[in-house]
Amino acid sequence: MKTTVFGAGAWGIALSALLRDNGHAVTLRSSSPELARELSVSRVNPRFAGVTIPDGIDITENAAEAAEGAELAVLATASTALLGAAELLLKNAPRECMIVCCTKGIDSGDKPDSSRLFSKVLRDIFGKNRAIASVSGPAHAEEVARKIPTACVAASRDKLAAETIQDVFMNEYFRVYTSDDVIGVELGGALKNVIALCAGICDGLGFGDNTIAMLATRGLAEIAHLTLALGGRRETIAGLAGLGDLIVTCTSRHSRNRRAGVLIGRGASAGEAMEEVGAVVEGYYAAKAAHDLSRRAGVDMPICAEAYSVLYENKDARAAIRELMTRTRRSETEASFMG
Repeated sequence: MKTTVFGAGAWGIALSALLRDNGHAVTLRSSSPELARELSVSRVNPRFAGVTIPDGIDITENAAEAAEGAELAVLATASTALLGAAELLLKNAPRECMIVCCTKGIDSGDKPDSSRLFSKVLRDIFGKNRAIASVSGPAHAEEVARKIPTACVAASRDKLAAETIQDVFMNEYFRVYTSDDVIGVELGGALKNVIALCAGICDGLGFGDNTIAMLATRGLAEIAHLTLALGGRRETIAGLAGLGDLIVTCTSRHSRNRRAGVLIGRGASAGEAMEEVGAVVEGYYAAKAAHDLSRRAGVDMPICAEAYSVLYENKDARAAIRELMTRTRRSETEASFMG
């Protein structure tokens, strides 16, 4: 299958190598002409050291060249660049080209309460007749590129689209399950970044494993509450795209969200933390989207609300933790994510 991958960061490179391993023709598109030229020569992204782009993968900054004749287009950009990349694909890719979103995030919009799930963004751009799927799960690019066993979920309301992505991506080191719960898969992949950022903050404040376990468990419940309110299913949040991705992002040394949180816990501002990490920290943008979506849906998400206050309103992180710990007492199973 002729495939184009938009996004030449770590995830785009890892997915390009995976697809090439599976025998597909791959063109990798970078939005930066300078980076495209560097990658064509060195075959290494300096921010993804130790991973060589395999021979046979074409690299270009030209969107028309990348999308020409593509049967499958993979969106692996930062969340902030997804809208622009999708519009370029609409203009340049064939009408029959399938779209798969491998970017985890939510379009937070420019106005209050304007946040949209990426499936909604893509449907608005490509129309209801285009085959569209989303891939999410516990898959750090660094490990996928090293062919470490990994599993993800391909979600689409179109069963054939989900199964096609399963066939295209799956191999001996990358297992793919299918789902028709696009909402649950997207929300799990996006909002776990907020919880991971909070876990990092707690680590930076000097708290321990007990605190991280509390945040992860109660954070998962919050994600499930919003998922149910928006039409998704609780079992999705208990699976790879929810619990699985939450575990790896809260605990892994590869997690940019966790690293940014550690810096914030040690006293850095959100802007300073993101600058030091040197790459997009998706949890920062997802915190705004969670704030918007939870208000719209009438869902109480105290951890995400405090994350928003710390990141966007300069609230002291210790004060945020104190407020979470002193909330009105309640039963754990009251409106819990298990029902």
